Amino acid sequence: MNEQAAVRFLTNLLGIYSPSGKEQDIANFLATQMKHMGFEVGIDAIGNVIGVVGDGKPVILLCGHMDTVAGHVPLRVEEGKIYARGAVDAKGPLAAMVMAALAASKEPGFKGKILIASVVEEEATSQGVRHLITDGIQADYAIFGEPSGVENITIGYKGQIQLKIIIKTETGHASTPWLYDNALEKAYELWEKIRSTCAFPSMDPKETPFTSITVCLVKMTGGQGDSVIPFEAEMNLDVRVPIQFTTAQVYDKMVKIIGNYQNANSTVYINLSVLDTVEPFEANKSSPLVHALSLSVRKVTGKTATILRKTGTGDMNLLGNAMNLPIVTYGPGDSHLDHTLDEHIKIDDYLNGIKVYKETILKLAELYNKTNN
Repeated sequence: MNEQAAVRFLTNLLGIYSPSGKEQDIANFLATQMKHMGFEVGIDAIGNVIGVVGDGKPVILLCGHMDTVAGHVPLRVEEGKIYARGAVDAKGPLAAMVMAALAASKEPGFKGKILIASVVEEEATSQGVRHLITDGIQADYAIFGEPSGVENITIGYKGQIQLKIIIKTETGHASTPWLYDNALEKAYELWEKIRSTCAFPSMDPKETPFTSITVCLVKMTGGQGDSVIPFEAEMNLDVRVPIQFTTAQVYDKMVKIIGNYQNANSTVYINLSVLDTVEPFEANKSSPLVHALSLSVRKVTGKTATILRKTGTGDMNLLGNAMNLPIVTYGPGDSHLDHTLDEHIKIDDYLNGIKVYKETILKLAELYNKTNN
């Protein structure tokens, strides 16, 4: 592996600002660079960059996202680290996938096809991976490139429900607040009911962050100005759904809590709507993919891989629930740095990530062809 070329490739990706919805420049750059490397490359109808190298079976899908959250982190290289928005989430893993796919495809005797899907809007709507599913993408194995840490493999993510709640009341002059319900106060009162019901940790000693329902108040607005009692308020809730529930089951729990509050506050109007849902997902930790990746982690790092189940939600949820195939999430980088002003990736971790991806690709191809020939 040409380490300088690999670092230069990542640095160039990080130098292109690509918040969700504005991925065209980085998509064009990726397509051009991957063509020069020898990939067959196309850009689909919504802007995903699809690169193909190799031929035949197995088909190994490596999927990463080009977009980042908004906000600049000045690009710089200091003390063996690259600082930039997207360094870990998730241009580091994406660049590592591209370099690994190229290196694996050049190994003597390699048999298999590697698909690199660089998708759009993972940080917003997941439109990119949703389009892959609608378009009927097929693979024998899939790895999503997100920062798990070089020594860790993520097999599970919680689901998500995004809720919007509108609260309306009668209004009057702010000098007589005892005469009217205050929509903002009622909204917060309702939030307190929801929070106390879904509090973590609960009294159950077996409950973990991954197995609990959690709710976060992410936005609250209301009020019209001075001297007017607020008569309308709106709040947005982010509900995370553990693997033992469906989003429908957890939504029913939210409806029950809100219904009880509504019954006790008959003069308050409440409207509940769902903005988006993603089902929870957990991959089979005994799959040949997890086994191959674990062996690769040990070979490259000398350490035993740690299996992770995360409280967030990822694109793996969507593809994992839509397709029946071995699937994991893996990538270099510390996920605690996601979206922070200190976002950076260690160059050694990035280079080791390339090696782990490459070893995994080769092991999967060898296993598949040995099993099917």
